[in-house]
Amino acid sequence: MSDGREPRGGSDQLTRMSLLDHLTELRRRIVKALIGFAVAFALCWFWVEEIAEFLARPIYRFLPAGERLIFLGVTDPFILYVKVAALAALFVASPWVAWQAWRFVSPGLYKREKLWAVPFVFAGSFFFVAGGAFAYLVAFPFAVEFLLGMGAAWDAQIAVDRYYRFLLYVILGLAVMFELPVVIFLLAQMGLVTPRFLLRHFRWAVLLIFVAAAFITPTPDVVNLCLFAVPTIGLYLLGVGAAALTTRRKRDRPD
Repeated sequence: MSDGREPRGGSDQLTRMSLLDHLTELRRRIVKALIGFAVAFALCWFWVEEIAEFLARPIYRFLPAGERLIFLGVTDPFILYVKVAALAALFVASPWVAWQAWRFVSPGLYKREKLWAVPFVFAGSFFFVAGGAFAYLVAFPFAVEFLLGMGAAWDAQIAVDRYYRFLLYVILGLAVMFELPVVIFLLAQMGLVTPRFLLRHFRWAVLLIFVAAAFITPTPDVVNLCLFAVPTIGLYLLGVGAAALTTRRKRDRPD
């Protein structure tokens, strides 16, 4: 074949690619993903003020009426808008990025496995957006209420750059963690993990999830830690179910 890929055996065999072919394909998919992200960023920039106002709503629920966030540096508003537009662009471009990821791994799958393209792109985008929504609607407001409650004895003067950095960190962290079922499904499709392996190492998975949640959790209390970790453990078990479905289909498929 002209692109360096050679099918092994019949029409439903895996495609053989050299290391250089893999690196070339990876570069191509990264470039296309970045182009899609740039287009989404340009679109989000037109509504960046509205997006920033929307993201500020959780803090204004707990501040006294009339108080607003403050900025200390001349360049802070511009840098803030760039970060906000970039975060929004990640969610807008998530289907395109998921599609590029699928296109990169699809040469290593059989013809029937490639039919999972649409479900993979949909699930990858859905869980990424769901993680961001969970962070914005549940986890972040809960953490803000807890932290502001600890400082109730003082007046709050919250810098806009610190607030948005904190918010973007939580939203992006949970959005990535919610991709766990999709990652497990993809690894199972490639034959790298099995349901038995995942369940046998469930205790280690729980430990790693709590460690990751501890880095994302903005507060040191156990309640907030569980608020981040418990849904992720549920998503891990969901991924085990998806891996079991994949393994069962492979076992039932004739050679």
